[in-house]
Amino acid sequence: MAFLYNAGPQITIDLCAMSSLPKLEFNKLQKRLRRHAGQAIDDYKMIEEGDRVMVCLSGGKDSYTMLEILMNLQKSAPVKFELVAVNMDQKQPFYPEHILPEYLDGLGIEYYIVNKDTYSIVKQKIPEGKTTCGLCSRLRRGTLYAFAEEIGATKIALGHHKDDIVQTLFLNMFYGSRLSGMPPKLLSDDKRNIVIRPLAYCRESDIEAFSQYKEFPIIPCNLCGSQENLQRQNIRKMLLDWEKQDGSRIEKIFSSMQNIAPSQMADAELFDFASLTIDRSGERKEYGFDSSQTVDSGGVPLSSRSDYIEITQL
Repeated sequence: MAFLYNAGPQITIDLCAMSSLPKLEFNKLQKRLRRHAGQAIDDYKMIEEGDRVMVCLSGGKDSYTMLEILMNLQKSAPVKFELVAVNMDQKQPFYPEHILPEYLDGLGIEYYIVNKDTYSIVKQKIPEGKTTCGLCSRLRRGTLYAFAEEIGATKIALGHHKDDIVQTLFLNMFYGSRLSGMPPKLLSDDKRNIVIRPLAYCRESDIEAFSQYKEFPIIPCNLCGSQENLQRQNIRKMLLDWEKQDGSRIEKIFSSMQNIAPSQMADAELFDFASLTIDRSGERKEYGFDSSQTVDSGGVPLSSRSDYIEITQL
């Protein structure tokens, strides 16, 4: 496979003791993230020969990890592709504008800081105490889509991980009454951009551990980070409680998103239920019986019924 790596056995990491994490265990963690990212990239053909990938950096642990892993994969991938880092400065008060440029200068990677005051728009439109994430993300997405075209980017990489994807599934179910999530690869509605999520197979706990070990300069989101009881946080808590009962619960839920049977759902636009017809032509295959059975008949004219029908399958 194009981007695959052998990550070795699973390990459990105490996040409270990251500063003393042995180098060997960190190497295993890094290989696991690389393997999972490589697998996702390969499964969904996220990155192809000649791609110019715009890596969106928010200043959070997920996007820092994504950039690090993609730079690592770029060195040994069988296809040639470019990486360009892009951050959007939304002009939040007290935003530390120097942190990302200094960090990216140290990496020696091409990067851009897009300055656009969406903060004022969000604060003007959304009443105090209400969730700002929806409008904020739409404004940010539109800006980044347009900028991707300006710099000739063929893919837009976002740092969402497996936990984000499963949380979004339940968020849309519980609060949006629809069965949808975050696809690993997405064509924008206007078909002008493709969004990829290279960390789609990676767990948040691994990303958190990796981020703490690397000591990324995390920039908190002051726009929404202080809001309590966000719907997503409620979903996250529910899933974490489930995982305490079954450590593979999120893995199973994600796998179910990859094994959808439209005929077993209820969306009449996704599956043509109206045109279903029976077809009893040809020879019927034998249905197996575990034991003999009797069938009592009722509501049938006496002239055409017997007291009972006995069917025996040997």
